[in-house]
Amino acid sequence: MAMTDPLGDMLTRIRNGQQAKKDSVLSPASKLRANVLEVLQREGYIRGFSEDSSGKHKALRIELKYFEGEPAIKHVSRVSKPGRRVYSGSKELPTVRNGLGITIVSTPRGVLSDAEARNENVGGEVLAEVF
Repeated sequence: MAMTDPLGDMLTRIRNGQQAKKDSVLSPASKLRANVLEVLQREGYIRGFSEDSSGKHKALRIELKYFEGEPAIKHVSRVSKPGRRVYSGSKELPTVRNGLGITIVSTPRGVLSDAEARNENVGGEVLAEVF
């Protein structure tokens, strides 16, 4: 059966992996997922990620990050879903927890955090929010 929301699946794998105190989790590879992981790594929510081709299909190994035994990501959720897409201009990008969290946005200039999108004055599809 085909997966309807691959990005939501990856975010759920990260959430479940951190609840289970795993060091890393695997997720099927795609360009969009890799771009979202780059934003998470730049913002300090994960230690890193690498491509893992040990199995039949390419996968991304995501190194989870903890701070004093607690997960670095307290909350991660999908905003724009396959049944309801959410778009926002650069001026209307939502802030998460008064700037303590980030919103991940897919823009014409690539996948950016909300602060980067505001600096470049571009809007786009609001993919997820993380804090």
